Amino acid sequence: MRCPRVRAAAIDGFGDMVHYAGPAIEDVFSVIFSDQSPVTFQDKLPQAVDVVVIGGGVIGISTAWFLSRQGVSVLVCDKGRVAGEQSSRNWGWIRQQARDPAELPIVIDSINQWSVLAAELDEDIGFTRQGVLYAARDEEQMQQYERWLDVAAQHQLDTRMLSAGEVDELVKDKPGQWRGGMYTPSDGRAEPFKAVPALARAVRRQGGLIREQCAVRSVETEAGRVAAVITETGRVKTQALVCAGGAWSSLFMHNLGVNLPQLTVRATVARTTAAPDIYQGDAALGEVAIRRRQDGGYTVASSGTNEHFVGADSFRHFFKFMPALAGSVRFIRLRFSGDLMQRLFPVRRWQPDQVSPFEQTRVLNPEPSQQALREMHLGLQKRLPALADLPFAEAWAGMIDVTPDVVPVMDEVAAYPGLYLATGFSGHGFGIGPGAGRVMADMVSGKPAAYDLSRFRLSRFSDGSRMRPGPGL
Repeated sequence: MRCPRVRAAAIDGFGDMVHYAGPAIEDVFSVIFSDQSPVTFQDKLPQAVDVVVIGGGVIGISTAWFLSRQGVSVLVCDKGRVAGEQSSRNWGWIRQQARDPAELPIVIDSINQWSVLAAELDEDIGFTRQGVLYAARDEEQMQQYERWLDVAAQHQLDTRMLSAGEVDELVKDKPGQWRGGMYTPSDGRAEPFKAVPALARAVRRQGGLIREQCAVRSVETEAGRVAAVITETGRVKTQALVCAGGAWSSLFMHNLGVNLPQLTVRATVARTTAAPDIYQGDAALGEVAIRRRQDGGYTVASSGTNEHFVGADSFRHFFKFMPALAGSVRFIRLRFSGDLMQRLFPVRRWQPDQVSPFEQTRVLNPEPSQQALREMHLGLQKRLPALADLPFAEAWAGMIDVTPDVVPVMDEVAAYPGLYLATGFSGHGFGIGPGAGRVMADMVSGKPAAYDLSRFRLSRFSDGSRMRPGPGL
């Protein structure tokens, strides 16, 4: 399996559009997350712990962080590598702006936690508050942004609307193309491939255990409650299990007979070589989005090239996803290519003593979309000509776990007391990670919820609730 970050020279079909930029910048990508990378977290499998967490992404590691701080013994099991999938491949935005109103209080806590972590960890994670900007092309988009200001005001955010001239002052490239914009100066950014492994190392310093290449196959119960997990390397007694498996959560739950409507979407990202300083924060600028990086380049994404590869779950959950699909038809493209037959007839059931699908695919490692990379370049040419001629040093892709209403599940599973779900963060997981981790740690510990979590209950998918997608800005 190829590593997730692919040198631009390996991407075919671009002619002069994409150029190889030479070796990766020193220390920036010293850790490449793939099933070929060394196993770095290999703690001994214990006989028993208070809590087992499935998934070494930002949600699972953050949950373990807060549990271990409470003195709870915790084991994190990851089938592949810590932050091996979407948690190292995302844009690196830490955004309060334009969040679903139910998510926003948790995100506000999360960005404050990111600030605390940046000060407390012994490693630089690249956290800084440089703001998030959404530029508006026309009056309709301005009005769409203005409607969200009421939500921001309820939470005393510093979000404000900008004039065309103020957008031009922030983004020092090609003035005169924007009607205005929405801006939250207190929003931030960090380097995902640094932040999550650094937090994992901090979990271990607090006594938490982490074991890579250790898939959890199934759950044992006693008197109806979670009593143990069966991993590929042995059995561990536990009082609670948190499934934070990202794109794999639905499959794990299906094997237990629990229906979790969740689909995956491929998102492609690239990074430029060292670039002129046109904007220090995160910006959505029409067809293209950028984030300033520590290495002097920009992370680049295209707003309209997320892709869903159609499979059995696409048909099984079609009606639940219809409202979200209708609202994002411009941004999600359906694909039938690749291993279509395998997606139409996936392995859904296995026994605890059988090799699970998680062991067969250690790291979900999709190829970057060539179409997305083309559109990134076109977007840069149109919106940011100062960056248009820069080569992409690397490109990569990840699979985002999406729910029908584009907000996560954070809940205990009624059919399995002691089993908790933290999944379906729908592309918002990195920014909300520490806040969601604290929510889950408190939930598992039996502490009163600090927020109204009714929006995130699992039963909303089966109790007749109308699927109400978030703002999607």
